Amino acid sequence: MTPPAVEARSLSRAFGARAALSDVSFSVARGEIFALLGPNGGGKTTLFRILATLLPPSAGSFSIDGFSPAAGREVRRRLGVVFQAPSLDKKLTVMENLAFQGALYSLSRDALAVRIRELLGTFRLEDRAGDLVETLSGGLARRVEIAKALLHAPPVLLLDEPSTGLDPGARRDLVGVLASLATTGTAVLLTTHLFEEAEAAHRIGILDQGRLLALDTPAALKATLGGDVVTVEAREETGAPALAAGIESRFGAEAGRITVVGPTVRIERRAAHTFVPPLVEAFPGAFKSVTLGAPSLEDVFIAKTGRRFREADVPDAGEGAA
Repeated sequence: MTPPAVEARSLSRAFGARAALSDVSFSVARGEIFALLGPNGGGKTTLFRILATLLPPSAGSFSIDGFSPAAGREVRRRLGVVFQAPSLDKKLTVMENLAFQGALYSLSRDALAVRIRELLGTFRLEDRAGDLVETLSGGLARRVEIAKALLHAPPVLLLDEPSTGLDPGARRDLVGVLASLATTGTAVLLTTHLFEEAEAAHRIGILDQGRLLALDTPAALKATLGGDVVTVEAREETGAPALAAGIESRFGAEAGRITVVGPTVRIERRAAHTFVPPLVEAFPGAFKSVTLGAPSLEDVFIAKTGRRFREADVPDAGEGAA
């Protein structure tokens, strides 16, 4: 059998007494876009640095294209890496940045010229090849970053928060670029805290507090909620916990799954639209707002953690923080 492009087996990483990663396992197939979705401080960048061979795990193991990190250069030759922070030389042109990267990988002049021409076409950069990087928009610069990482034709592309700093249009463009790469057989693994970016992946791993909480396709993850979501914001004098208790007492199992998240009460149930009128009638004046929607990835995160995504963010704790 062909080995996975990326395989992580019970990866853990500690910094002193703090566990940045705890027993994380997953695999990424060739031609798959795999997103590690999580809040800041959840462990994404620690995991990214381990897979990029920049940081050893405290426990567990991983392989890239069937090779363990002990293989050294063989592993790195199979990786294309795009860091969150830009790595382009702004004072060089697009062509010069690509040529310098090719020299680092000892590509011959002829082979490098062919590869650069291919990638400039793939990323629609032909007319910008002679432009200084400092003159490019964020979206164009990110395309150059990815092209640079792919010069040596690696089977695995790692991207850490690739759409950071991009406007919505550039983000959509990036999604299209990654989808095109996957069709060529490249395995794409990216970290993100953006739900719309994760939605475009074939599979998602939700990572929080160093633990992998869920792993599946976007559709399958949302289907675990078992219906639509009614979100009720309680008036301050009512209070969300008291309101949740009242709803459960009044409707029982008919209400569905009830969760208190900050000042809101979330109710998951099928045919939720039929439940809103009797809910409002049963508690007149108790709600500040009532919303109804299909389940989202943030709803999945709330169901797994009991808190909103943004509430899960933690300050950067230094080395190993994500």
